[in-house]
Amino acid sequence: MSLSLDNTQIAFAYKSTAELKRARFLFTVIQSPIIVSLATKLTPALMNSGLPVNGLIRSTIFNQFVGGETLEETARVAKQLGAYGVQVILDYGVEAKEGEENFDNVTEKIMEALAFAATQNNIPFVSIKLTGIASLQLLETLNEAPRLRSGIHDSEIEDAAWERVKERMYAICDLAAEKGVGILLDAEETWIQDPIDRLAIELMAEYNKEKVVVYNTYQLYRNDRYHFLQLSYKIAKEKNFKLGAKLVRGAYMEKERLRAKEQGVASPIHLDKEATDKDFDDAAAFCIQNKENISFILASHNEQSNLKIAQLMIEKGISAGDPHVHFSQLYGMSDPISFNMAKEGYNVSKYLPFGPIKDVIPYLMRRAEENSSVNGQTSRELLFIRQELARRKAKK
Repeated sequence: MSLSLDNTQIAFAYKSTAELKRARFLFTVIQSPIIVSLATKLTPALMNSGLPVNGLIRSTIFNQFVGGETLEETARVAKQLGAYGVQVILDYGVEAKEGEENFDNVTEKIMEALAFAATQNNIPFVSIKLTGIASLQLLETLNEAPRLRSGIHDSEIEDAAWERVKERMYAICDLAAEKGVGILLDAEETWIQDPIDRLAIELMAEYNKEKVVVYNTYQLYRNDRYHFLQLSYKIAKEKNFKLGAKLVRGAYMEKERLRAKEQGVASPIHLDKEATDKDFDDAAAFCIQNKENISFILASHNEQSNLKIAQLMIEKGISAGDPHVHFSQLYGMSDPISFNMAKEGYNVSKYLPFGPIKDVIPYLMRRAEENSSVNGQTSRELLFIRQELARRKAKK
């Protein structure tokens, strides 16, 4: 296989030397868990204090991981990525506040993002967190009470609230289907995931008859998700719709393990990384085996997982640009994977959030925490950035 994921000249062609130096500084800082922990606690307070910190945040962590404050700003980033064959998953990165008015506002922003994506030639997807348009308490209630899974709710208030959530999602999916844009429904914590999964299946049965519009997300660090992916496929076959699957390792490991320990129950997370890696790679291979009825997104920063699927595609005679297979990484991370794969003709996208600086701070703090806690992630980012800076310096 000719695919290589370590060509830094290709990976960073879209970045100036000054931008790379800023990225080097940022990743050097967030290597320290202590600094990240302090920043996570202090940044929201500083943003609300009125102190002039917006410029510092914008020029560092915001520019590294976010497309812009507005769709117009994000369009410039999307165009820049598109010039190198990299597509975009658009995400309204604002953490929703509780309340029906706020849920309606987020829905409106998602609809605007869909309409915008339809005008661009490299934005095939819009990502949605159901917690942006639904109450956490409602989702937890639906998740915990088994009898609610039959659709019989405890109260008319909960019935009405869940119906409003479904109305929002159907309106979003109606527009997505009309505009030809895919909807990626994000995974959440285990204690609110069940109603999200059920709604995802319901929406796929409605909108994925001829092609995939709606994708559910499978967190393979959970020890039951590979089985659930297989079950989802079985349901899709029985109900005659196509399955949309976004495969990720997962984002809430520490939180999940702590909650399980506090409640004295078995952790839903695999005991070790090797088990997670195996389920992730097996899930990806399962999707490849059944790609005529599954469209899937391999959302991974793991070089080996991406290379394994690329190799499997070659062995099975599947073209790099097959529309059923898509690769994705977060904007601001793992550029050697994204840009080298795009250069070879694979369908690759960057997950690109947008929104006002003050409102995307929670997202930014998660990115900083992820880079400081994921073993080796920041070191890999720094290694490639330093290699490219050294290469450019040697050329002068």
